[in-house]
Amino acid sequence: MAKDRMPTRRQSRPGQDKSAAGPSQRALRVGELIRHAVADMLARGDIHDPVLEKLVVTVPEVRMSPDLKLATVYVMPLGGDDASEVVAALDRSKRYLRGEIAHRVNLKFAPDLRFRTDERFGEAERIDALLRSPAVARDITAGSTDDEDTE
Repeated sequence: MAKDRMPTRRQSRPGQDKSAAGPSQRALRVGELIRHAVADMLARGDIHDPVLEKLVVTVPEVRMSPDLKLATVYVMPLGGDDASEVVAALDRSKRYLRGEIAHRVNLKFAPDLRFRTDERFGEAERIDALLRSPAVARDITAGSTDDEDTE
C-alpha cells in the first residue's frame, strides 16, 4: 500500500513573492551588531591605517546576505571627502576586521566583508537642492493659487 506523503520541502504560499520581501529580522539584527562592532573599532582607533587615523568615518548601514555570509558595510567619512581612500583602507584591513567581528558577534560563520561608499547623503543633498530650485518654487506657488481658484 502506498502511503500519502507530505512534501518534504517547505512550499511558499500562493501570492508570496520572495524577492519582494525585505531582509529577515535575523539579517537586520546581525547587520546592526556588525555595524556597531565596525563603528566601535573605527571610533577607538583599533584599525591602524594612516588614512583612517586622520578621518572620522561613520557606518550608517550594514546589509547582510540572506545566508549571513556576506556583509556589505556602507561607510562615509565626515564631510564626504576621501571616500574612495577610506574604502580602500578598509579593504586593506578586511582580514583584521573580519577576525575582530568573529570575536565580538557570536555567529556560526564570520561573514565576508565588502565595503561601499554610502551614496544616500549625496542623493539627499541633490533632492534638497532640487526642491529649493526656483522652478519647483514657481510650480508650488502656481499650484497653490490653482487650488484657491477651485474653492
